[in-house]
Amino acid sequence: MIELDVLRVFCGPDGGGGNPLGVVRDGAAVPDAAGRAALAAELGFSETVFLDDEARGTVDIHTPSSRLPFAGHPLVGLAWLLRSLGRPPRTLRPPAGAVEVGFEGDLTWVRGRAAWVPARTTRRHASAAEVDALPAPPPGEGWLYAWAWQDEAAGVVRARGFPRRGDVAEDEATGAAAMLLTHELGRPLDIGQGTGSQILTRVHPDGSIAVGGRVRRRTP
Repeated sequence: MIELDVLRVFCGPDGGGGNPLGVVRDGAAVPDAAGRAALAAELGFSETVFLDDEARGTVDIHTPSSRLPFAGHPLVGLAWLLRSLGRPPRTLRPPAGAVEVGFEGDLTWVRGRAAWVPARTTRRHASAAEVDALPAPPPGEGWLYAWAWQDEAAGVVRARGFPRRGDVAEDEATGAAAMLLTHELGRPLDIGQGTGSQILTRVHPDGSIAVGGRVRRRTP
């Protein structure tokens, strides 16, 4: 039997939105790469994360069609889940490198580097309404993060994420893309993505970027 936790990551302030995430806390229950790929494809979430060594924080992240070196929403979700179980991690270790974890009230933060983000395009639009009007997915190839300022002075952004790889039409909330956009703009952001999700970001003096948000368990 595989024990699976299903969460919503990067929920809005009202608890709505959030990107579904599958968490397998006992990675040994699915030890081989083929089995993990098959489970991630069966679940169909934008990502499923396997915890292989809780003491070291070693994790393995899969989309329905590939394995990722780094992704924001699986790490935020897993960190929140472990904290809810009374075991808050200080560090998680996806293949890309060591990710520092922090907690502030109901926000969970993970800190990494834009260089770890798999290749994707960020495209600025003239208005939030223009972003909202995009089809899911827009024509073209390759991962697209479409965004527009809602309040540039305050750093408030409207965004939508499109993997454009055939398995997920639109990503509800995408920590890695938020990290990349933050790196490009060089400032902290408050990103409203998808149907009601919120992603917060910070830039640190060493060039690393933190992404944070709220997490809830998904109800049936």
